[in-house]
Amino acid sequence: MATSSSSFVKKVEQRALPERRRLRRTKAVPYLFLLPFGTMFVLFFIVPIGYALYQSLYQTQRSGLGLSAPKMVFAGLSNYQQVLTDGNFFGGLGRVLLFGVVQVPIMLCLALLLALLLDAKTARFKSFFRVSFFIPYAIPGVIAALLWGYLYTPQLSPFVQLAHLVGVPEPNLLGAGTILWSMANITTWTWTGYNMLIITAALQAIPPELYQAAQLDGATSLSIARYIKIPMIAPALVMTCIFSIIGTLQLFTEPLVLSSISNNVTSSYTPNYYAYFTAFSNNNYTYTAALCVVLTAVSFVFSFGFLKLTRRYSGV
Repeated sequence: MATSSSSFVKKVEQRALPERRRLRRTKAVPYLFLLPFGTMFVLFFIVPIGYALYQSLYQTQRSGLGLSAPKMVFAGLSNYQQVLTDGNFFGGLGRVLLFGVVQVPIMLCLALLLALLLDAKTARFKSFFRVSFFIPYAIPGVIAALLWGYLYTPQLSPFVQLAHLVGVPEPNLLGAGTILWSMANITTWTWTGYNMLIITAALQAIPPELYQAAQLDGATSLSIARYIKIPMIAPALVMTCIFSIIGTLQLFTEPLVLSSISNNVTSSYTPNYYAYFTAFSNNNYTYTAALCVVLTAVSFVFSFGFLKLTRRYSGV
């Protein structure tokens, strides 16, 4: 009896062995699909951040009246202490925060309005207008900034010529008080169509039965947009706003291009541009690493803080 019982157990185990192997393979499949993304994420995100953290703890020193070869010495948190007392950095940070407070709501409201118009039943040529609104995003950022820089230059600007024809004072779009909003115009022109597509995709995911039920109750198109569409796409609006906050803190291309045609764009006009200037003009890479780490922390605080404030609508 004992022999037959043990042989039965062995047979059961042998039959269960292929099933266990199949389950192991099935469990490994998701990780195989995630492997390409995980590899790229580690190589191009985690490793650079880790290297920036490492570099930010060092400083470059020279001896012998600066004639000897530079050497890296451990400096602890001295670079971060310098960042936290750097008026140039905080001046640029305040400038981009003001930029974001004004530009992001305007851009997202325009994107929402365009998405709602394209989602309306009475809309015609939807594909044409959808592509037309998206085209500015497809134009490289440097090209877009150069294009608008041409339109802003007083000697070439059609806006200045139009002001002369109308008889109003010519606008100084590259002046100290206006150039920030000229950059905001470029950013809005570039990114409105991109955000519109995200919102449009969210609108298309809403069940049409909701609209039909609302129409049976006598709801107008405006009421449907206000009480059904906008609340239903709130997670998409929160996501686009978070992306816009991060992008605002990384403002770089516009000041870089416009600095060549306007003296009002200083080397510390935005934090990203200040880090670029510190690294490639002053050759201070360790301090630049500290600037980038602090800017990353600020981006995380603002984006995560906004996500927490809108947790009710974000679906998180």
